[in-house]
Amino acid sequence: MAELTQIRTVPEYFGENVFNLKTMRNYLSAKAYKSLSETIKNNGKLDPTIADEVADAMKTWAVSKGATHYTHWFQPLTGTTAEKHDSFIQPDGEGGVLLTFSGEELIQGEPDASSFPSGGLRPTFEARGYTGWDPTSPAFIKEGPQGATLCIPTYFVGWKGEALDKKTPLLRSMKALSKQVGRLADLLGIKAKQNAYATLGGEQEYFLIDRDFYYQRIDLVQTGRTLFGKEPAKHQQMADHYFGAIKSRVIAFMEDLDREMWKLGAPIKTRHNEVSPGQFEIAPIFENQNLGVDHNMLCMEVMQKVAEKHGLACLLHEKPFKGVNGSGKHNNWSVTGPDGKNWLSPGENPHENERFLVMVAAIIKAVDNYSDLLRAGIASAGNDHRLGSHEAPPAIVSIYLGEQLTDIFEQIEKGSATKSSKQGGTLEVGVDSLPPLPRHASDRNRTSPFAFTGSKFEFRAVGSAHSLAGPNIIINTIVADAISDICEELEDAKKGKKDINKTAQKIVQEIIKKHKRIIFNGDNYTEDWVKEAKKRGLPNMKTTPEALEVMKDKR
Repeated sequence: MAELTQIRTVPEYFGENVFNLKTMRNYLSAKAYKSLSETIKNNGKLDPTIADEVADAMKTWAVSKGATHYTHWFQPLTGTTAEKHDSFIQPDGEGGVLLTFSGEELIQGEPDASSFPSGGLRPTFEARGYTGWDPTSPAFIKEGPQGATLCIPTYFVGWKGEALDKKTPLLRSMKALSKQVGRLADLLGIKAKQNAYATLGGEQEYFLIDRDFYYQRIDLVQTGRTLFGKEPAKHQQMADHYFGAIKSRVIAFMEDLDREMWKLGAPIKTRHNEVSPGQFEIAPIFENQNLGVDHNMLCMEVMQKVAEKHGLACLLHEKPFKGVNGSGKHNNWSVTGPDGKNWLSPGENPHENERFLVMVAAIIKAVDNYSDLLRAGIASAGNDHRLGSHEAPPAIVSIYLGEQLTDIFEQIEKGSATKSSKQGGTLEVGVDSLPPLPRHASDRNRTSPFAFTGSKFEFRAVGSAHSLAGPNIIINTIVADAISDICEELEDAKKGKKDINKTAQKIVQEIIKKHKRIIFNGDNYTEDWVKEAKKRGLPNMKTTPEALEVMKDKR
């Protein structure tokens, strides 16, 4: 009789390589656990008196996982990750060694700041830089062929505190957004249960090719894309690859990838064939934005290693092959408010719908004011090959709201209490009452660069090789700025003892009147839209050099 192999279910091993709250509980004292968990949940300051205990607990756990080294894992301006490994060993004075890890070593490291890109912030002779522990992103184990390493997510700054990485400005932008959303909630009479925070779900597209074929193409090895060649007789004309049955060699890769990411605590949900032959996608469930960015950086690294194990090469370039679709990274962005609810989901009552409409109006204002900055945030030579090529959104940034939500905003603009029956049944939209809205108030427009998809905005123009930190820094910051403007008007109304709800309705009305040019629900691929966008005064920066000019703007 064949021997049964014991199969572990996903809940049994999910997050087993992560020093998360569940694991910490088994290694920390009750006092230290409570203090650290509050720091993580509330983004508060770390109590320095627990640093040594946390470090020792982390080391004990890591050693039990086979770790011999630790590293401060950070994200410099290279767009990838960086790490320097130090072992836990310390000579004991008797010819042997002890395994030690102090709170100081956990909290701060000192890499050479002059050897990384800095945008001119650090000259070569100013080499001192610091990495600092980010307790809101849990430490994890990176397994190697012969051992393991404890990886501690950190930020990276210069000697004077200059941000030299992607994480520092991301955390700052998240804090700014949280502050303004909390401010707005207070003005709208929404009770706070927690801090507001941005959420992220990053869909990752990629290509897989046989590793032997990969090494036969020097252009692929050196540049990540083919520089010459001929189109095959059959590529994507039949539209038979998208969502098609996954080949056995590829599914073996995907299953391995899912397992590795689940062990690292990443909530991977979806896998499927993409449009181009040899192209695929992996997508997670929404999570805290900081974690989502870290998990995507990890995913890109793990994909490369797992592909090698299966005799494959994973291509993350935006346009590795001419004649077929390139790869992008869909940045699904939303906000969880102080009430614990998704502020981009239509509510069940007028009060919740007021919150929803004000939030969407703030995003409309933000994107219209800074569409050029959003374009600059996804600029790269690789992405230039993809944008506007009937496979990805154009370089013109616009917002898709869907017919129903657009109809509602048009009625608000007119200031009339009317009814809407577009897509989803009758909907009362009296400006004063703001009654329930259907949850699925929009179709999906795959040609739009910034589309509302029912409970989130999907920024579809991000390149597949990009860090998600950059686009989210921009989105968080510009939306926080727009919400701040709204809050100032509401605060003035409150001081003048005016009705807050009516003032909010008036603000939304004024925003739509001023910024409706950014809304476009049609086909973004057409030449007609290019002409229309020009009439509306929307920027069309087709190349990276054009897009980066906006960085000189002192706004």
